[in-house]
Amino acid sequence: MKQLYVILFIAFACCNVYGQEATAWEFPTGAGVYSSPVADENCIYVGSNDSCLYALNKKSGQLKWKFKTNGQLRSKPLIYKANVIFNSTDGNVYSLRKADAHLQWTFQTDGEKSYDLWDYYISSPVYSENKIVIGSGDGNVYAIEPDSGKLIWKFKTNDIVHATPLVHNNKVYIGSYDGVFYALNAKTGQPIWQFKTVGNAYFPKGEIQKGAAIYQHSIIFGCRDYNIYALDIETGRGLWNIVEKGSWVIATPLVCQDAIYVGTSDTHRFNALSAQTGDLKYSVQLNMRVYAEAVPYNNEIIFGCFNGKLYRMNPANAEIHQIFQTKGSKKNYDTVYDKNDAFKDGFKLYGNDLEASEKKILELGSILSTPLIEHGIAYFGDANGVIYALQLK
Repeated sequence: MKQLYVILFIAFACCNVYGQEATAWEFPTGAGVYSSPVADENCIYVGSNDSCLYALNKKSGQLKWKFKTNGQLRSKPLIYKANVIFNSTDGNVYSLRKADAHLQWTFQTDGEKSYDLWDYYISSPVYSENKIVIGSGDGNVYAIEPDSGKLIWKFKTNDIVHATPLVHNNKVYIGSYDGVFYALNAKTGQPIWQFKTVGNAYFPKGEIQKGAAIYQHSIIFGCRDYNIYALDIETGRGLWNIVEKGSWVIATPLVCQDAIYVGTSDTHRFNALSAQTGDLKYSVQLNMRVYAEAVPYNNEIIFGCFNGKLYRMNPANAEIHQIFQTKGSKKNYDTVYDKNDAFKDGFKLYGNDLEASEKKILELGSILSTPLIEHGIAYFGDANGVIYALQLK
């Protein structure tokens, strides 16, 4: 008999506000920051849509160097030995020396492309067993030698691969916009198993946009067909799926103990699910999408939202607090929302001019960047191009 869960629908308007957390520093870039930062002992490394990778001093935010590419940087860099490796929409993967941004190598894919207006990310490089694994808009999954940038193998899917691979026990797990989730041999790139998503009337391919997470012997990911899937990690057999009616699930799920925490797109919710069964434990109602991954911090969970706000939630009781609001959100909030935090009269998220509506949302300083938290400081970027170092209480 399934365990029964209490489902809590917590009104956004009742969300507590801790008061604005103090910023240790802020750094402006030339365009939106959807990239998520990584760090070594002294610096954080984060990309921007202004085509540059930035190395910033963790304590002061002072610029150490920046390196310009010919495309936008919309993923998470990777630190490998004395280098930082990252992906660009110019179709190249770069390796730079961390000390001075000296170019070590460049790997050229068959080219990047964007799926649609809401295709905000590209694949992030992942290191495992002396290879870098990464997806590409050309439909390939690549394995690259990390010291030389030479190709080890590539595997072709039938559409764009912007999901970040998950490498575990010599297998690469990754989804594609072709609606297939793949398990590949990490040494050879040969397929081990494939799982086809269900699809729906609006998105028949069942596109998989972002990454997956592991729970025990299952692998869990969200999809544009409104489903979250859990598959047997060895066979690819479906274990369970749940439907978020009326919404994509883009964000990579966060697994903590026996629960999954993940934001949704058009239903504007943040959900807690049983990792074993997919049953909904509770749902927190927001007023905008969550695409970035949630992160754990001191027995709580922190995540950003397209409304330009950062939230902190106690997973034990679903108590949620707004802890930060970006500059853009403070300035432009009333262009989208009324005093009750609902869409103001005249604003339509999916009206006749989709691009104009989306531009207004992004001008709120939307947080698509997954925060990096170290020593009580959260580092993240916003859609107006500001990189924040936020001192957490």
